[in-house]
Amino acid sequence: MIYACTPITGLRRRVVLQGALAILIGSLPFAERALAAEPIKIGLVTALSSGARGEALTRGATIAIEDINAKGGVLGRPLELVRRDDESNPAKGLTAARELIQREKVAVLLGGLDTPVQLAIVPFVNNVKMPFVVPWAAGTNITQNGAASNYVFRVSAMDDEVDKAIVAFAGKTFAAKKPGLILVNNPWGESNEHGLRAALKAAGIEPAGVEKFEANDVDVVAQLSRLKQAGADSLFLVGNVGPSSQVVKSLDRMGWSPPIVSHWGPAGGRFTELAGPSAESVVFVQTYSFFGNLSPVGRRVLAELQAKYPDIKGPADVTPAVGFANAYDSVMVIAGAIQKAGSTDPTAIRDGFYGIDRLEGLIKTYEKPFAQNKHDALTAQDYIWAHFEDNHILPFKN
Repeated sequence: MIYACTPITGLRRRVVLQGALAILIGSLPFAERALAAEPIKIGLVTALSSGARGEALTRGATIAIEDINAKGGVLGRPLELVRRDDESNPAKGLTAARELIQREKVAVLLGGLDTPVQLAIVPFVNNVKMPFVVPWAAGTNITQNGAASNYVFRVSAMDDEVDKAIVAFAGKTFAAKKPGLILVNNPWGESNEHGLRAALKAAGIEPAGVEKFEANDVDVVAQLSRLKQAGADSLFLVGNVGPSSQVVKSLDRMGWSPPIVSHWGPAGGRFTELAGPSAESVVFVQTYSFFGNLSPVGRRVLAELQAKYPDIKGPADVTPAVGFANAYDSVMVIAGAIQKAGSTDPTAIRDGFYGIDRLEGLIKTYEKPFAQNKHDALTAQDYIWAHFEDNHILPFKN
């Protein structure tokens, strides 16, 4: 008997294939079904070309995404990281943010290292209503930006809180009574000048003076000499790796060695190589260390790092740990917000951050980390103090 066969048209063929695919996906375990679904993209804009710091943010976000995807993803979909290099340039950072949002269709934007770059992106993300999580840059007005509808969150240090911590730590550890402020001349330096002046005033302390330097200065002896002549008994430093190293080398040329308490600018990069032996005298703030008694999350994550990256043999090799830990926890809170939102609608995700009740992170267990008037998940109680030993960042012990 011969049966007539109806040809399968293009439309019918697609229907048949889609049905077969649905049956196949439905038969997979939950985690595998999530990996077969369309990914939820997270866009990372940071200074990827900055070396260790950009790599730390990438690795932190990557390990977090792998942990989340191994458990089935979010809303049954895997997370995917899409990266762009801002080269520490505000204009390039804004262009990269536009591309990730408009072309790559990311659900959430993850920020990067430099306060000036984040400040260039903030008005844009608030205007287009795109959730933006900052895992490093500490400028106070990144999250406290005055927007009527604020889409910017942070899992990192914040300048005003760091400045209070610097004043308290320097007074307790070095009996600082008349500190000199030596600050990079950019929006990050301005943010800390405001915060340090307020913190010093609250403590009843008058600074010896405030000096500024440019990011590309190779000698700051003149500024430091004015602070020395004014009677500075310590220095409060704000600057990234390169300029901070020039401050240290200028002090060596002067033969002056006051206690130096710094923001976290020296962490990472080639600070010890550029600054020389005196680099170890700089004490700076951090939010996390892989040394000491780690939480169960810390032990698991360190093991994952060692398994994935051959250059990591132990805690000292995760550097800067702050970049890794902040990025890891940022992705975790992003996943928590999307889960609370129940969708990838940007406004729903923004509101989802407010709905996070409890979340196990690397830095800490977050209990209601965000509210409409609180867009910073970390406080001064989450800070630790560190310095360099043999090119490794270790907790500071007085």
